Amino acid sequence: MHKLPILLLVMLVGLTSCVSKKKYESLQTDLASRDELLAQRNQEINRYAQQLAECERREMQVQSRLETAQAQATIREEQIADLRKQRDAQLEQVGDLTVLSQGANQNIGNTLKQLEGKDRYIRLLQAAKSKADSINLALAVNLKSALKDGIEDEDVNIQVDKTVVYINLSDKMLYKSGSYQITDRASEVLAKIASIAKDRPNLEIMVEGYTDNVPINSACVKDNWDLSVLRATAVVKALQNKYNIDPNRLVAAGRGEYNQLVDNSTAENRSINRRTRIILLPKLNQFYDLLDPSKVPDVTAEGGK
Repeated sequence: MHKLPILLLVMLVGLTSCVSKKKYESLQTDLASRDELLAQRNQEINRYAQQLAECERREMQVQSRLETAQAQATIREEQIADLRKQRDAQLEQVGDLTVLSQGANQNIGNTLKQLEGKDRYIRLLQAAKSKADSINLALAVNLKSALKDGIEDEDVNIQVDKTVVYINLSDKMLYKSGSYQITDRASEVLAKIASIAKDRPNLEIMVEGYTDNVPINSACVKDNWDLSVLRATAVVKALQNKYNIDPNRLVAAGRGEYNQLVDNSTAENRSINRRTRIILLPKLNQFYDLLDPSKVPDVTAEGGK
């Protein structure tokens, strides 16, 4: 009889001990789950805190930009006000200009007419220069064609510079050595030059004599100045007396041993410096006429512009 209650008591204690262990494990599992959930919530809280900080930072940036924009707007308003003042002042000046007197208007008209006249004068000068350039180019071509037969290139050199034609002749072709007497060969060349010059009576003919630096002193020639002048004069006299060139178109000039082309250190160089230059150029009175618009022919009427 006593053994049965004891057995029941032992069984009851065993059952009680078994139930408590399962409940403990269940509680442990529930606690772990809650810890995990709490960790997730903490992560979310941290993320939301970061987002909040970013929003606050952006808000500060927007606020700063807004303040800057407001300051710029204030500056623009001040600038607009200044521009309006300037506009009003300019309008007032324009109003003053509209009351120009009739005399002032007449002066403006006269000035415009003067400008038109000067423009026409410039066109006339340009047309005259173009015409002169064309004439000189044709003249140079004709001279080269006429002089090339029987004459060495080194003895004759023809150049065109703007409105002037230069003909350089070597002294060995023109004169006898140490003399200003013209040779027969030179007469042929001068005859061709004179023939072309006669067809152009509006050109002046200047003859320049040049020597080397070798001193000369004879009964007829005192120095190189004398020799250069005598040689230039000999050519001028030949053009006048032998080829009937109007003496009013002729000029003789002696340049002596100066204005040399090369140094006089060698015999060959001295031969180059001994030369006579014939210059064909427009008459000076033609240039003077160009300076006076009233004397310039109306080339625009002939199609020149």
